Parts: sequence; C-alpha cells; structure tokens
Amino acid sequence: MRKEAQSDFSQKLRENRRNLDLLDQKLLTLLNRRLRISLEIGKIKKGIGKKIHDAEREREILDRLKRKNKGPLKERDLRKIFTTIMQVSRKSQI
Repeated sequence: MRKEAQSDFSQKLRENRRNLDLLDQKLLTLLNRRLRISLEIGKIKKGIGKKIHDAEREREILDRLKRKNKGPLKERDLRKIFTTIMQVSRKSQI
C-alpha cells in the first residue's frame, strides 16, 4: 500500500474514532438522564404502591423501538441493549 493511501486511512480512522468518542459521551449523558427519570418514576410507583417491574410496559417500549429502528442495529441486539438498560433502571429503583 502506498504511503499516501495509508496516511488517508489513518486519518479516516482517527476521524471516525473521534466521532465515536463524541457519540459515546452523548450516549452516557442520555443514559444518565434516562436513569434520573427512571428513579423519579420509581419513587412515584412506591408512593402509589405499584410494583417496580412492569413487564407490559417494557414490552411496549421494546415493540416501539423495534418499529422505529431503521438499522443497521439488528432487532436481537436492540433488545439486548434496551433490556439491559431497563434492568439497570429497575435495580436502581429498589
């Protein structure tokens, strides 16, 4: 491979990694915001005597996200990611 082409690829790699770093930071901010809201919901549920775990609501969330997903994220991976997010939220509400 020519040095110029290798340099081009290295530059593109650095750019893409910077973009991923920025997205990771945004995701972290959004996940923390989501968890704060979830904690408030947990307090409300406790106040009205409702169970923390609501399987029907979680199913609705997953179904809505599945319909909105335009890919390339595969449905099974989307489910894994959001199931984990909801599990963490649930555990934090206890």
